[in-house]
Amino acid sequence: MVSIAVNKGRENVAMLGIGAYRPARLVSNDEVCEVLDSTDQWIFERSGIRNRRWISGEETVRTIAVAAAERAIVSSGIDRAEIGTVILATGTWPYKTPHGAPSIAYDLGINGVAAFDLESGCGGFCYGLGVGADLIRAGSAKYVLLIGVETMSVGMDPHDRGTAFIFGDGAGAVVIGPSEENGISPTVWGSDGENALAISQNYDILAYEDRAEELQGTDPAADPVGRMVIRMEGPRVFRWAAVTLPRALSTALEVSGVSKEELEVFIPHQANARINELMKKNLGLADEIPMANDIENTGNTSAASIPLAIEEMLVTGKAKGGQTALLLGFGAGLSYAGQVVTLPPAPREPSF
Repeated sequence: MVSIAVNKGRENVAMLGIGAYRPARLVSNDEVCEVLDSTDQWIFERSGIRNRRWISGEETVRTIAVAAAERAIVSSGIDRAEIGTVILATGTWPYKTPHGAPSIAYDLGINGVAAFDLESGCGGFCYGLGVGADLIRAGSAKYVLLIGVETMSVGMDPHDRGTAFIFGDGAGAVVIGPSEENGISPTVWGSDGENALAISQNYDILAYEDRAEELQGTDPAADPVGRMVIRMEGPRVFRWAAVTLPRALSTALEVSGVSKEELEVFIPHQANARINELMKKNLGLADEIPMANDIENTGNTSAASIPLAIEEMLVTGKAKGGQTALLLGFGAGLSYAGQVVTLPPAPREPSF
């Protein structure tokens, strides 16, 4: 185990258990292209995606979040009564009020604990990891349950070539708590509001409400893109990522006290396989260092992306609990956050 730096005088913390949930429905590129004007080859070459998971049947953002959290608690081996805080990282909870974390805590049988939502797009899990670790170090909680969950399929325009093939649904969770050795470095994070509209909604909430009133009683087929959906300027995001993220990765290593030669695993947000390969190359990581590629069959699940990728690597044996990994989440905002971490043990109940 590599020694990961932590602020002096603070308690060592780590991810003690992980759990994930992948929706039952597997959606291939060919199925997406039944609606979208594209091809399987075009999608794979530009994104690295072959399949993604979308919710179906009784699955909701709430049920899959609870399922992932249950698995994380079981894997951690701690008594759930000791969890003092629930952080829900998501951008797809269906209500502004009430927020989701208290309902999740209730479903898990820990009603009454501190519970709040954290919305930071695709960087949400790493933002939550930083906040959760610091809550423990400050003495505000002994154990924190962090959940990253998204149902991106619900808020997409299936005809939009910029987003329709990219996004998937899923949930991943970790239990964070005190440990003998520090397993979560200080968080390196930042944002670029100047380019925020590169990933955005097509309507703000008030404009959408006005539009709903105008369309009331009309045939929905007359306005197929009348919903509130995500729009993304892919080339603009790619340029931002190429400039900003290598610097963020280098800084994350610097503050952690871990050299790139000591890294054993690289787990970036699963936004685009091309971006991830470019980051690994620019950082100068050795070819033999395994890099997460959960995007191939899971798609981009935004705030759920990194815990799902960690779980996939642990379950398949590409990575092992106790190894030193570099994480980086990035996306809407535009924002990013990253840490060097010690990976938790493989889950007791895999999501596959």
